[in-house]
Amino acid sequence: MNVKKICACVAGIWLALSPALACTNFIVGKNASVDGSVLCSYNADDYGMFVGLCHYPGGKHAKGEMRKIVDWDTHAALGEIPEAPETYNVIGNINEYQVTIGETTYGGRADMVDTTGLIDYGSLIYIGLQRSKTAREAIKTMTSLAEKYGYRSEGETFTICDPKEAWILEMQGCGGDKKQKVVWCAVRIPDNAICGHANQSRIGVFSNYKTEVLHSKNVISFARSKGWFNGADKDFSWKNSYAFPDFEGRRFCDARVWSFFNHFKDMQRWLPWALGKDASAEDMPLWIIPNRKLSVKDVEACMRDHYENTPLSVADGNDLGGGIWQMPYRLTPLTFKVDGKEYFNERPTSTQQTGFTYVSQMRSWLPRQIGGVLWFGNDDPNMVAYTPIYCGNTVQPECYNTPGADAVTFSDKNAYWVCNWVSNMVYPRYSLMFPSVKAVRDRLDSTYMADQQGVEMKAQQLYASSPQSAIEYLNKYSNDNARQMLAIWKNLATYLIVKYNDMTIKPEKGGKFARTTEGIGATVVRPGYPEKYARELIKQTGDKFVYPEKKK
Repeated sequence: MNVKKICACVAGIWLALSPALACTNFIVGKNASVDGSVLCSYNADDYGMFVGLCHYPGGKHAKGEMRKIVDWDTHAALGEIPEAPETYNVIGNINEYQVTIGETTYGGRADMVDTTGLIDYGSLIYIGLQRSKTAREAIKTMTSLAEKYGYRSEGETFTICDPKEAWILEMQGCGGDKKQKVVWCAVRIPDNAICGHANQSRIGVFSNYKTEVLHSKNVISFARSKGWFNGADKDFSWKNSYAFPDFEGRRFCDARVWSFFNHFKDMQRWLPWALGKDASAEDMPLWIIPNRKLSVKDVEACMRDHYENTPLSVADGNDLGGGIWQMPYRLTPLTFKVDGKEYFNERPTSTQQTGFTYVSQMRSWLPRQIGGVLWFGNDDPNMVAYTPIYCGNTVQPECYNTPGADAVTFSDKNAYWVCNWVSNMVYPRYSLMFPSVKAVRDRLDSTYMADQQGVEMKAQQLYASSPQSAIEYLNKYSNDNARQMLAIWKNLATYLIVKYNDMTIKPEKGGKFARTTEGIGATVVRPGYPEKYARELIKQTGDKFVYPEKKK
């Protein structure tokens, strides 16, 4: 997500990462998943972001019809380009052919940004989805558009997947050069591998990759012309030339990928890279072969990660940053100063500024409108249930596309706002309240996954005689589940208000709040300080709050 303002740092050479340090993508090849699916995920992160589930209907377009280009972040009108003769149905970040595209912004060199370029990264995503039946076709579409019209955004890593292949594409402008408009490189992720990117360029020496690599003709020559690379072609590293991984790029960004990998392979060898302080640390690989195959549930869990059980953990309650009830979230800006010395907070995958999140499941052996599922949520993935949205759907659930709701207008019909209502109650009292949210979240996630096989069998039966009937059935199924989720989340919000009123806990009995024999509410539980916090408090205050000993 391009959610960063352009500013110069490191002697004006590199784009600074904003405090948001937005977005995370994980990728699973088809032979690395439990069922042969290609999987990819996306947390779209930025403070103030309000984005629902978009829809672009497919259609035929007359010769001479034009398409307006509107910047995804600012909504500024940038211009227009000729429309394609045919476009495909797009719901969220997946199209009717199961092609899925996500992104993370890494910035790169400030002087490579082309402010005259016509097409921003967000427009490339959705035009690519509307015009492509495969990942390769999407890469060709996106790079051709950038080469013709100019690329307006900062350095970007795109995840581009279909039911058979997974790719990452990295792209930067050429600073307004009149003869060349863009440089890019795309790498196919091996089918038995997992990959990730999180606001740091990930493509290194691509001549070393034993996989397919596509790139612009000028990918090396442009760096040479600027004096950024002077070695042999075989030694050219994309990220070292265009987006060098500094401390922030490693600790705030690559660390999220490291943690993802660490769930499925011992990554101790590359921990110094993730920690970011050792400039000579061994570079982390672009992909790894996992020690087991991954499911949709596994990827969802990784999108909810706070570095648990690692040296970067913000979830163990060992410092005061999480407050009394051990919140695994940290304030931004990520850097701050005390007595003139600069410090930082960790930035895990799960973060409070997520606008929407998804895990895309793409399956080649099913009819395309049934094979593609976007498991979708509005808000921090740790605080939502992922509801299934099928790629052939043509009507968004109202809760993901609510009339009248926006970033500054609350609506109890809108998933983003209702989910934020819950999560923002829970954040400051996390260890106290989160178990109640997790129970509801996990129950819904399990229900949707348990229902998947039966729902898709019925959809295939309908598809055999009428593909349109199958599409309508899955559309209704998706919308009904989203509607159900919203109702349950509203009930969860009011439950939390009652259950944890005034920093106490109301006891329950038989699934209801307990009452005395006289009918009033039972005596509440007052939890007091967690032991770790109490000890830290006394370290800070000394004898100030020592209770005087009673004389015998």
